[in-house]
Amino acid sequence: MDFALPADDDARRLSVRAWLDAHPAPTGRQLAEAGLVAPHWPAPWGLGADPTHQLIVDDELRRAGVRRPTNTIGIGWAGPTILQAGDPAQIDRYLLPLLAGEEIWCQLFSEPGAGSDLASLTTRAELDGDEWVVSGQKVWTSFAHVAQFGILLARTEPDAPQHRGISYFICPMDAPGVSVRPLVDMTGAHSFNEVFLDGVRLPAGLLVGERGQGWSLAKVTLGNERVSLSGSGALWGMGPTAQDLVDQVRRSGGTADPLLRQRLAAVWADGEILRLLRLRTVSATLAGMEPGPEASVRKALADRHGQDVMSLARDLAGARGMLQTAGPGGPGGPVGDSPVGDGPVGESTPAADALWSFGYLFAPALTIGGGTSEVQRNIIAERTLGLPHEPAP
Repeated sequence: MDFALPADDDARRLSVRAWLDAHPAPTGRQLAEAGLVAPHWPAPWGLGADPTHQLIVDDELRRAGVRRPTNTIGIGWAGPTILQAGDPAQIDRYLLPLLAGEEIWCQLFSEPGAGSDLASLTTRAELDGDEWVVSGQKVWTSFAHVAQFGILLARTEPDAPQHRGISYFICPMDAPGVSVRPLVDMTGAHSFNEVFLDGVRLPAGLLVGERGQGWSLAKVTLGNERVSLSGSGALWGMGPTAQDLVDQVRRSGGTADPLLRQRLAAVWADGEILRLLRLRTVSATLAGMEPGPEASVRKALADRHGQDVMSLARDLAGARGMLQTAGPGGPGGPVGDSPVGDGPVGESTPAADALWSFGYLFAPALTIGGGTSEVQRNIIAERTLGLPHEPAP
């Protein structure tokens, strides 16, 4: 696999540099209008960039110290689905503010009785004239308390088979009948919520795609979600990596404990395996191959790996690891931008203490969110290995 990027005189690189020279401190709107937020999207929303072009854009933005707008669910999950199945009015209305980070999005999929088994959802949407009336409850909704819009799954044909009769909607979070209740997790942060939908009236124009075809669109969204949750950081692609932990221990002078050394070697090796899986995906894309079920493979491996990294960091900290320090505000917040710290584990900077403390407390969620590890393994078994479906209860 050859991942060397084109040289400095590559025309695509020069184009990005020229734009950054003209916009040294670009706003989210300027980045979105230039197609630099999601360069792989088609124009005018992106640049229609192939993977090499995307890596060039990423490299140049990093060199210039320019950060894209933060809107994880909007840019990563809602946007691609609307782009694929939305009508022209929906595309024109929602994509640019979404890319610019001006309108934050959440995902109204999971329910108290329909998490991993999402197709069993019970939220209902009934057509009343030219409006849909939605009633039900959603849970574990990240950022619902700050979102302007949500992508919503609701059952519109209750008598249809389980995977049919589900429709996909855009739900304004300030619509009458929408109420949000915070769920504070053991990190002390509030990023998750439960959302109640009590007779929420949605105009017919907020239906995305065809009525009753929402399950196919949900699979598009979930596919993007699992790719997004499989980045290099240990916390759903964010935060520190195993290499960061090894580097920090090295700066501290290392550890003489043979068991800790063995665990460090193991998490580093796992981190390398995940890095190579990501490169394999890039290589396949560069070769024009369609992505397979590797997103589920990567997520299943990465979730457990993240827990191992954070558990080891706590143990390396010794008695200091029993202390809880104030941490970042949630899995989609500033975790990925927090420094690891230049001091040794156990004597690190306050920012690093907060990062590792938060990470250890948040890590149990990794094997649950975005599809449990058990569900990911079922996907791998059935779609990759060709094993029979799990027997019905």
